[in-house]
Amino acid sequence: MAKSEGGIGETIKTVVWALLIAGLFRTLFFQPFWIPSESMKSTLLIGDFIFVNKMAYGYSRYSCPFGLCPISGRLLGSAPERGDVVVFRHPVNGSDMIKRLIGLPGDQIQMKQGILYINGAAAPQVPAGTFQEVFEPQGPMGNRPGCANAPSIGEICEKERARETLPNGVEHDVLNIANAAGLPDNTDVYTVPEKHYFFMGDNRDNSADSRYGQSGGGVGFVSEEYLIGRADRVVFSSAGRRMLYFWTWRADRFFKAIE
Repeated sequence: MAKSEGGIGETIKTVVWALLIAGLFRTLFFQPFWIPSESMKSTLLIGDFIFVNKMAYGYSRYSCPFGLCPISGRLLGSAPERGDVVVFRHPVNGSDMIKRLIGLPGDQIQMKQGILYINGAAAPQVPAGTFQEVFEPQGPMGNRPGCANAPSIGEICEKERARETLPNGVEHDVLNIANAAGLPDNTDVYTVPEKHYFFMGDNRDNSADSRYGQSGGGVGFVSEEYLIGRADRVVFSSAGRRMLYFWTWRADRFFKAIE
């Protein structure tokens, strides 16, 4: 009997230590993040589950373990690079956001007729076919996707897709739903302040990003202290309303690298 009790005690200790190590690992190095919206399609889909590399840019007060980092600035890590897919804290409402880093400190950013201009030079776009998905409620929030066509429920929703190349050679897909005379396809010139960054969603017509001021529901310029980490890989993906609905799992996206 004593041996049995000892065995149970050892099992409990093992489980506790495993949980502590997993929690420490999460706190120090990686943070799970679930994609709730379509702002990063087709790079990231609603229901993608990713791990965020918290050490990529060093620690700040929003990614720091145990709250030991300074109130401002960052510790360790390297500078974010243009084209990185980044998770950051919304400067106003405190929610976690994920967007692509487009503008670095000192850059001038503008959209003209749906084309991105960085420091006066256009980021080339090459047509890359059409992004298609079923027009239906998606994910736990049940939002319906924006479409370039006008499908009924259950029909195919389409968006124009292009391959965009940033000045540092990073290539990624962007989507277009419609051509607007003003925002989001045409903007003023934004000059990114020191120690701030400019973010945009890959689903260019359906992303409340740095093109929109913070007073209007966008994120505006994002200070470096709000950066949490870099998203490098999709670990798991489910198209259903519940993660346990195995028949909705997207096995082709498991462990998929994020471009």
